[in-house]
Amino acid sequence: MIYKSILSLIGNTPIVEVTHLDTGPCRLFVKLESQNPGGSIKDRIALSMIEAAERDGKLKPGGAIVEATAGNTGVALALIAALKGYKVILAVLDKMAPQTVLQCKALGAEVHMAQSKLTIEHPDYYQNMAKRIVAETNGFYINQFGNPANPDAHIRTTGPEIWEQMEHDVDAIVCGVGSGGTITGVGTYFANVSPKTEMILADPEGSILAPLINTGERIKPGSWQVVGIGEDFVPPIFNAKLVKKAYTIPDRESFDVVHDMFLKEGISAGLSSGTLISAALRYCREQKTPKRVVTFVCDQGAKYLQKVIAGV
Repeated sequence: MIYKSILSLIGNTPIVEVTHLDTGPCRLFVKLESQNPGGSIKDRIALSMIEAAERDGKLKPGGAIVEATAGNTGVALALIAALKGYKVILAVLDKMAPQTVLQCKALGAEVHMAQSKLTIEHPDYYQNMAKRIVAETNGFYINQFGNPANPDAHIRTTGPEIWEQMEHDVDAIVCGVGSGGTITGVGTYFANVSPKTEMILADPEGSILAPLINTGERIKPGSWQVVGIGEDFVPPIFNAKLVKKAYTIPDRESFDVVHDMFLKEGISAGLSSGTLISAALRYCREQKTPKRVVTFVCDQGAKYLQKVIAGV
């Protein structure tokens, strides 16, 4: 088949079974979102949010899109905006991989760096920086953290794809939370078609979300090196009621699993994928009966190899 646009290649990503790692009594499958044109799962939400803004008249031809991002949403927005003729201005965290920053710039995005150590109350926190840029430029704030078109992308595409690829038999799905769109969208879809399917949260150590899910305790946020998931606040679109259980994963464990996936499965996965797969492996090994478990390779791993090998 010949496609007329690279945008037609977003979604319909393959699922591969993990066969060389210890999955206990379970079978573990990973959905290769790294195969999207922009290299990550964020292509889905970027297209959905831009098209929703176009339909609603909030984004005019030649307009500017502004967003706060830890990485892949910026790349996805820049890619799609370049093809559609929009300008993109990004407020990004300083722990974003240098290669990702370069990718955004190569796609024409204007990039403003924010310190990851700042909390949401600080005026230079990356989301506050993005809101300030909106006020200064009259751009459209895409706001992945509060945009309903974000989880809607996963209700319409990711969830149904998993359901069909897994032949209508899924016991658990392991997701992270950056904006909360994936776990909310996929969880909403599966709550309707397969109530038995458990939604499991994988969270970096230092994030406030796993303790909030498991104990109701709101901890003081720490810091973590994994990019794209984990939060120091609860994103507005995140529906925590859909989550059955959460696992807290240290950075080093995530890095080790990324290395194992590359070495033993031949799959190049990013740091957030390491957190998801770590949590999925923990879940699988805890089970007493066989289950079919799905998680994600959220993005490509090459740009993170220095962190994976050095563990910093």
